[in-house]
Amino acid sequence: MSDHDTPPIPSDDTPVPGDRPSPAHLDRPAAPGPRSALWLPLFDELAEPAAVARLAADAEEAGWHGVFVWDHLSWRSPIRDVADPWITLAAIATATDTLRLGPMVTPLARRRPTKVARETATLDRLSGGRLTLGVGLGSDRFADELRATGDETDPVRRGRMLDESLEILTAAWSGDPVRHHGRHHTVDDMTFLPRPVQRPGVPVWAAGFPGNAKPLRRAARHDGFFPINLEHPDQLADIVTTLTDLRPPSPTPYDIAVALPPGTDPTPYADAGATWWLAEFAPDTVSVDQVRGVLHDGPIRP
Repeated sequence: MSDHDTPPIPSDDTPVPGDRPSPAHLDRPAAPGPRSALWLPLFDELAEPAAVARLAADAEEAGWHGVFVWDHLSWRSPIRDVADPWITLAAIATATDTLRLGPMVTPLARRRPTKVARETATLDRLSGGRLTLGVGLGSDRFADELRATGDETDPVRRGRMLDESLEILTAAWSGDPVRHHGRHHTVDDMTFLPRPVQRPGVPVWAAGFPGNAKPLRRAARHDGFFPINLEHPDQLADIVTTLTDLRPPSPTPYDIAVALPPGTDPTPYADAGATWWLAEFAPDTVSVDQVRGVLHDGPIRP
């Protein structure tokens, strides 16, 4: 972190816009080209929070705009070591000044939304308003981590749990008492203070597969969409069209984030509507040296 003073944390009655880009329309990026970020699996060499924090500080110095991290309890062989994303993100927050950061993505169905409300507000304040919350259903495709821990494995039920958790988070970030009696969660007249720095709350990016209507409807209710396994810019253009139709006219900023291998030209995706591109790394082979090499090359400018 640089040696200048940390920005003051506002009181809970002070409106703060946060650090969100402001595209005029959903299909327009906020800046000349999409913002760039590293998307890091916290496995093996990257299961050390201090090492990831140093990489994040180097990325900030090299001109990157964000660092996002995976959220998993385990992974298939040969992966052995797995770090907690929230502790790692706290380390990133204290090592950097300007980077946007967050989990990409957290499967909310296996987390208590009241605890996530505390974690997100605290991390947003620690970072001075730089948190983005990526959310999704989670999956057993890679490690059976849902089945192995007794978490919900039915995707329809997980989707309902995800939406209910997002309702609780939105209410909690308002600073008003939360009264929620749902199918999966209950909150009786609890207030979650202090609030996040960002108003009205932490921006939420919902993940989903292209062509799946439910994740798109979920994403349209929030602040961004993170398409999984996107194969071609034309798919993204179709997604942007659908989201534009689903979202009412609003000055609220909206983001489309795409994951691309390092060295990929993001221009076609920016032209299709991407506001962020995330440099992705293979989880089985990622190393500190590999990430350092990519970040020192600097983000590709469309």
